Amino acid sequence: MEDVFSLKGRVALVTGASGGLGRHFTRVLHAAGASVALAARRPESVAEDAAALGERAMAVALDITQPASIAAALDAVEARFGLCDLLVNNAGIAATRRFLDHDVADWDAVMGVDLRGAFLMGQEAARRMVAAGKGGVIVNIASILAERVVPGVASYTAAKGGLVQLTRQMAVELARYGIRVNALAPGYVVTDINREALAGEFGRAMMKRVPQRRFGTVEDLTGPLLLLASEAGRHMTGSVLTVDGGHSVAAL
Repeated sequence: MEDVFSLKGRVALVTGASGGLGRHFTRVLHAAGASVALAARRPESVAEDAAALGERAMAVALDITQPASIAAALDAVEARFGLCDLLVNNAGIAATRRFLDHDVADWDAVMGVDLRGAFLMGQEAARRMVAAGKGGVIVNIASILAERVVPGVASYTAAKGGLVQLTRQMAVELARYGIRVNALAPGYVVTDINREALAGEFGRAMMKRVPQRRFGTVEDLTGPLLLLASEAGRHMTGSVLTVDGGHSVAAL
């Protein structure tokens, strides 16, 4: 029986690969058979991970706010593995300040990475897929905060909401070229960055809103990512796949 979750022969690039989610995504895609580029602003931060994965992995420098850096990264991937036909737009930042304290620098920084960067990266990758005439897959990493809000992250929620709409727009316009575009929307997932916060008062309060009464782990995103990335999800485009233990459908 055909393994519809196999990514053998695919060439993937994961942005923000030095973070907890990005690191996990690269391992998942690699284990499924893809050659993987671990992209980060500081390539030395992912060099050890790439080396551990072996010949089908490489570290690549990438600043998704800079079109020239995006082009150079995709050129490097093509030189090593061939056309990148699987992009995971994972890079993201947040500014944690109340709305009245949010300044323009906060707004511009978050929008520059989380929304403008995803647009620039997706556009350049898609242009190359179209030119090659072989189609491909783009997975944008959104958040349940595209639909819900918590105090103190106005620019982040706005950016993720915009990313969900961008995903839908891309899906409609790129379908004719055989390119599928979907979004993965995690809830609160424990990583090294937020582990302490989720173990504290904020986490205890938030846990009460999650019907499953637990936060997610990176392993909870394995199946959903593979579904969107592989032929298992071949009839999915413009979808937003939520993985949050029921958080987004629970009462506030």
